[in-house]
Amino acid sequence: GPVDSLPALDSLNVTPDPSLLKSTVVLKLNGGLGTGMGLDKAKSLLKVTGDNSFLDLIAKQVESMKKEHKTDLAFMLMNSFSTSKDTLEALSKYSGLPQGSDLEFVQNKAPKVTASDLSPATWPADPSHEWCPPGHGDLYPAMLGSGTLDKLLEKGFKYMFVSNSDNLGATLDLKLLTYFATSKAPFMMEVATRMDADKKGGHLAKDLKTGGLLLRESAQCPEEDEKAFQDVTRYKFFNTNNLWVDLVALKSIFEKHGGSIPLPVMKNAKTVDPRDKKSTPVLQLETAMGAAISCFEGAIAVVIPRERFAPVKTTNDLLALRSDAYQLTKDSRIMLAPQRNGVPPTIKLDGRYKFVDAMEQLCPNGPPSLIKCKSLEIEGEVILSKGVIFQGAVVIKNSTSEAKTLPAGTYGSTDFKKMTYEL
Repeated sequence: GPVDSLPALDSLNVTPDPSLLKSTVVLKLNGGLGTGMGLDKAKSLLKVTGDNSFLDLIAKQVESMKKEHKTDLAFMLMNSFSTSKDTLEALSKYSGLPQGSDLEFVQNKAPKVTASDLSPATWPADPSHEWCPPGHGDLYPAMLGSGTLDKLLEKGFKYMFVSNSDNLGATLDLKLLTYFATSKAPFMMEVATRMDADKKGGHLAKDLKTGGLLLRESAQCPEEDEKAFQDVTRYKFFNTNNLWVDLVALKSIFEKHGGSIPLPVMKNAKTVDPRDKKSTPVLQLETAMGAAISCFEGAIAVVIPRERFAPVKTTNDLLALRSDAYQLTKDSRIMLAPQRNGVPPTIKLDGRYKFVDAMEQLCPNGPPSLIKCKSLEIEGEVILSKGVIFQGAVVIKNSTSEAKTLPAGTYGSTDFKKMTYEL
């Protein structure tokens, strides 16, 4: 059933308590390669603003919190086999960060399962295709299996803040930490209000049997229920994957279930070689870390403003982030420029710009000005000159088969009427 109302961060009456920081660990999920954006390395190594990658910003945020509150703050990454080496190298320049197993643990690999008989898949042509990442729900078993959970508990850590490394809005918020600690809840999920664009994603719901909170993904929804699932007025909140976990409570769940955590398993149908659609049909079994909300009795959720959820999934997102629509704060957070009133520009680049290297050919002299831009669409092959300013709603169109350059200047109108420019 639906969840009707939840407390909101903006209206919480909490006095932030910096003394909690020394028993808190900040964990970033960093197992993803940016394959969707044409990268063959950790997505978090991508330059986001100036010379800073996601990882640079995260490392600098940790350093600035330590300085501001004159306290130690533990920081860790969950890497995957494919991101570990690059990531550790990139972070080695930050002397304030720990090294080796104090900085990272590596998520597990899971066997792909043959769809026809559920046996482990074999693919002698390239045995690496026989394995897949087990979804970020693996965070919990990987913490236990690597010894990380016990090590943190021994050192006196109690609270863990987890988020995706590509969500630049997920900074450690002292008010949220204090709220979580005083609530005595074992688990807290940051949720945001679903808008139409979020209707296909998972949402928060209530277990009709127990009254507890649970997370429902579209893969778990029967077809006849699809319409209700996508109704954003009925199911109002989605999981941002910013999660707060009480490590003592996590340990006791493992003890209760003989070393495992009973997360719902989702099936993804693929082929064993993802590029060869004729190869053996397989199932990839995945769990989601947010689904643990149903494993913790007394778990809670809190509604956060949209700026704590700013993931970078496409080159559209990246172009906006690199532009003046966003600003870098003194403590290395990326925020929307104040005059945007919390609304990011809507960018829709031509399909040819799906990959980062192609997007960089669109604006070889740096990003255009988007601070006053409501929406930007680019169709065809275009090169933006230095000094291009977009305002209002703009469409740039090149219907020819050769690249055309858009000269420096201001395009669009301040009254938000859509303006189309043919090159």
